[in-house]
Amino acid sequence: MSAKTYRVVQWATGHVGKTAIRHFADNPAFELAGVLVTNPEKVGKDAGEIARIGATGVIATDDPEAIIAMDADCVHFAPLMPDLDMVCRLLRSGKNVVSPLGPFYPFERYKPDFEKLAAACEDGGTSFHGSGIHPGFAGDLLPLTLVRIMERVERIHLYEVIDHLANPSNYIEFMGFGREPDDLLANPGRSPEAPYMFGQSMQMVAEGLGKSIEDITADFNVAVATHDIEYPNGVIRKGTVAGQHYEWSGWSGGKPLVTYHCFWTMGPENIDPQWDCGDSGYRVRIEGDPPMEATVKALPPADGERRYLGLPWTAMAGVNVIPAVCDAAPGIVTHFELGTARTRGLAR
Repeated sequence: MSAKTYRVVQWATGHVGKTAIRHFADNPAFELAGVLVTNPEKVGKDAGEIARIGATGVIATDDPEAIIAMDADCVHFAPLMPDLDMVCRLLRSGKNVVSPLGPFYPFERYKPDFEKLAAACEDGGTSFHGSGIHPGFAGDLLPLTLVRIMERVERIHLYEVIDHLANPSNYIEFMGFGREPDDLLANPGRSPEAPYMFGQSMQMVAEGLGKSIEDITADFNVAVATHDIEYPNGVIRKGTVAGQHYEWSGWSGGKPLVTYHCFWTMGPENIDPQWDCGDSGYRVRIEGDPPMEATVKALPPADGERRYLGLPWTAMAGVNVIPAVCDAAPGIVTHFELGTARTRGLAR
């Protein structure tokens, strides 16, 4: 890897974007070249003010054309919703792109998207990498790393556990917490496309094992609040949904090979039934020889709060591979192309 300083643009400044800005400002391997914002109130502000650090000298703009015209090595593309056409424009402008929105791997359903990205990379002489904590790390890179020390793999389980009471977010209302159980079961908050988006990670793991995902099945269960639960934006009423468990399985050879479990609660002690799903974070359990389990979670701070670092992890999973993506050959860069990516400026 070269010793160059990488000029980067942060596209969007939500929690993920602000984390990235703070890192770009602090890590000597990076130079923050530009910031794109979507909130009119942030236009004209210093990026440091937006990220709650000292002044950076970089002024936020809401003009995509200014970013496209800018001289930069890479754009960390993290808006709320995907925009494949804009990503392709950035790639054609000569900028590499790393995005926690993906796409992540050319699973059959997403091959047209990858064809568009590959064409844009060829035109711009650039590279694209879909990053993130899940998809992008916990359900694909982590199990692929762990199976390296296995003798036989029968089935892989990934558990995502988030206590939204301890870690409030906009997802509380968006995902349907506080709705009637029958209503949410009939009309889930997560898109019907979600299992297939995560299917990209399943396919990556399967191909790493010499297999392929042939089908994806889904199951959804809820738990109800045992009492009224107050949180910063309102109240989850007793008897309404306060826990959600999504389970998606990728099948290979007529049996499930990879299963993702998503447990979201408004406090695991506040729901019925109470699920034995562990602490907030990610847990990989591999059935095989020998059976194995590995957990990734935040260490408890002095105040004892249950912290979930999914959004900062989402930022850093992409930010830390920007140098490797910039130095890679033009094209789509998955974990298989990255290999063991060398990071820059972390030990400082």
